[in-house]
Amino acid sequence: MAHDDADVRRAVIEASRVLAVAGQADLIWGHAAVRDPGGRGIWMKAAGWGFDEVDEGRVVLVSPAGDVLSGSGRPHLEYPIHSQVMAARPDVTCVVHTHAEQSVAFAALDVPLRPVSHEGALFVPPGLARFTVTSGLIRTPQLGDELARALGQRNAVLLPGHGVVTVGADVPTAVMTAVLLDRACRLQLAVEAAGGAQTWTSDAAAEAKRQECWPREQLHAAWSYLRRKALPS
Repeated sequence: MAHDDADVRRAVIEASRVLAVAGQADLIWGHAAVRDPGGRGIWMKAAGWGFDEVDEGRVVLVSPAGDVLSGSGRPHLEYPIHSQVMAARPDVTCVVHTHAEQSVAFAALDVPLRPVSHEGALFVPPGLARFTVTSGLIRTPQLGDELARALGQRNAVLLPGHGVVTVGADVPTAVMTAVLLDRACRLQLAVEAAGGAQTWTSDAAAEAKRQECWPREQLHAAWSYLRRKALPS
C-alpha cells in the first residue's frame, strides 16, 4: 500500500469516526468520501458498516464506474454522489452524505434556511440548495450529475425526504459543514415551532459573520475537538 493510500484511508476513518461522535450516524447508512490523490476515483467506507466501526480494513477505493480497486467489501450504492460531485467540483476533496435527523426534518418544511444563528451564516447567503429530482437513492451517474448541478458552487445541499450532502476543500471542512448544517436546521426548527422567525441576520451581516465565525482555522479547531473525542490517544 503506497504512503498516499495510507494517508487517504486514514482520512476516511477519521471523517467517519468524527461524524459518528457528532451524532450524524444512521446505523450503517451515510458515508464520507475523499478524492484519490492519483485520480483513480474515491475512497469511502465499505457498505454494511457504521461510521463508528470504520477502520483500515473497511475502506475501499472506488472507480468512477463503481469498481473496487483497493480494499475489500462492497461500495455503497450511492457512490455516484461523491464521484459526480467531485467530477464537477475540482476544488472539492471531500464529500459527506448523511441522513442527519434535524436536517431531514427541516427539509420537509420547504422553507428557506435563515441565519437565525452563527451556524446559519455558514450557508446563507446565497441560500441553501435543494435537490428535488428524487427522494430516492442517488445510485446512477446521471442522478449524481443532477445533484452536482443542484449543489452548484455552494457548500451544502438538502435532499428532502433523504438527507444532506456537504463538501469541502479538505476533510475537516466537509465534515464540520455537515455538523453545523444540522445544528442550523435544529435551531430553526425550534424557532419555527415557537411561531416562526421574526428576525434574522441580514445577508451582508451574515457574510461578515461567516468570515469572523467560520474561517478555515475555526472549522479545523472544532474538527480537532471532535477528533479527540472520536479517536482518543
